Amino acid sequence: MPAWNESESIGNTVREVFEFGPTCDVLVVDDGSRDNTAAVARAAGATVLQLPFNMGVGGAMRTGFKYAKIHGYNQVIQVDADGQHDPRDIKTVLDGLHDADIAIGARFADKGTYTVRGPRKWAMNVLAWTISRIAGTQLTDVTSGFRAANAKAIRQYVDHYPAEYLGDTIDSLVVAIRSGCTVTQVGVSMRERQGGTPSHDPLKAALYLGRAGMALLFALTRRKSEPSTN
Repeated sequence: MPAWNESESIGNTVREVFEFGPTCDVLVVDDGSRDNTAAVARAAGATVLQLPFNMGVGGAMRTGFKYAKIHGYNQVIQVDADGQHDPRDIKTVLDGLHDADIAIGARFADKGTYTVRGPRKWAMNVLAWTISRIAGTQLTDVTSGFRAANAKAIRQYVDHYPAEYLGDTIDSLVVAIRSGCTVTQVGVSMRERQGGTPSHDPLKAALYLGRAGMALLFALTRRKSEPSTN
């Protein structure tokens, strides 16, 4: 669970994961927060790793995957700290790993009422079409951060998880697919942010299309690689 200044929502999110999700450990990677995110997360029962400064979601996620590999976890799932991902869907997303190395909790798969408009919607449609062709399966929500990974995908992420803008979703998925990981999606519902403020302001949202295209371009130009076996 990557978190940056999420003290308003992190405690309840962690508690909901324990209450409504399957039996699990919760790791919060505090990405250089300036508030008391780390203390609130610990009080809710999470293990917390604190980064010395803000590295972005990609840096926080790579830290989490390294922790998972070192401690021998065979499955992991990313859940947003702001409470938008419903913990009741965690088991459904994890069950997707029966058929693939990476399972995406998709917001646009005939479940829930989540909608987007404008440039962001255009970008998502183009990205979904392109990456579906690369993956050889239909994907509708390739920018979703609600994702599960098995041991093979964890090893791949540790070696190659990118830290660029949107790299944590687009680049990481394309590189994993081109490195031999399989991917599937399952439908989930998306909730409203449970506290705090979004990390992307309207200006950044307007630039989403161009940046998403750049992230995809970077992903397609990376060399294929095999995940390490140790």
